[in-house]
Amino acid sequence: MRRLRESLGRSLFARVAGPEGPANRALIHETPGPRWFTPDRPIRAVHGDAAMFVGGLRALLLQSLHPLAMAAVAGHSGYRGDPWGRLQRTSTFLAATTFGTEEHARAAVERVRAIHGRVRGRTEDGIPYRASDPHLLAWVHVAEVDSFLRAYQRYGAGHLDAAAADGYVADAARIATALGVVDPPTTRAALAERLAAYRPELRGTEAARDTARFLLLTPPLPLAARPPYAVLAASAVALLPSWARGPLRLPYLPLVERTGVTIAGHGLVRTIRWAMTAPPGPAGTP
Repeated sequence: MRRLRESLGRSLFARVAGPEGPANRALIHETPGPRWFTPDRPIRAVHGDAAMFVGGLRALLLQSLHPLAMAAVAGHSGYRGDPWGRLQRTSTFLAATTFGTEEHARAAVERVRAIHGRVRGRTEDGIPYRASDPHLLAWVHVAEVDSFLRAYQRYGAGHLDAAAADGYVADAARIATALGVVDPPTTRAALAERLAAYRPELRGTEAARDTARFLLLTPPLPLAARPPYAVLAASAVALLPSWARGPLRLPYLPLVERTGVTIAGHGLVRTIRWAMTAPPGPAGTP
């Protein structure tokens, strides 16, 4: 059982963190120095939990509903040609800003800001976009924060009370401000208001629906990984608000979601958490 746990943990970690994962993990967690967030901060609980697998997928689906964000992703992110590379870069950024030293966090932010500065273009309708646009950055941010928090509250190892949940939103706002978001929300109420304010701008474009099909139905995975991924996908969809499903043509099955999907999602996330928190193996293994 120990070997199974270690093998599964290494496989999952390699997918999420990439070949540089062990080195990055050691650098981020073991380098001494002041950090943006102390160990007792809610952001550490949320971003360090296996529920992020569900929250991350939910965030991508929600973000795709903004035509400008979707155009930037489709035109510049390479999510189809290198989806695992994109996941690894995102996970490394989250790890560096959440757990790394202030120096690591600032360096991670500067790398992302440099990338955003180069991402610009026009939608098929001729509307210009810039990834560095504070309004667009804010949409990506609030979609992520809402998704990560909801996933943790449903599938996380713990549960944040009202004050801690607001604390998580405030923690995430510090990273958002560094990335260029203007006045990010710092409470759940403000987060809900900001999400609602974006609703008139959102719609289900063909690119968004194509992305949803790719993420949910045809990700580049070996056959053995497809059944658990199907549970992950169903869990992410079940967390979406009803207003987001129609534009993406995703079904709403409340009875199935409240019972089968929720139970299966808890089982999957617990298994991921069990595997990725395996005790250290022999020297030299991650």
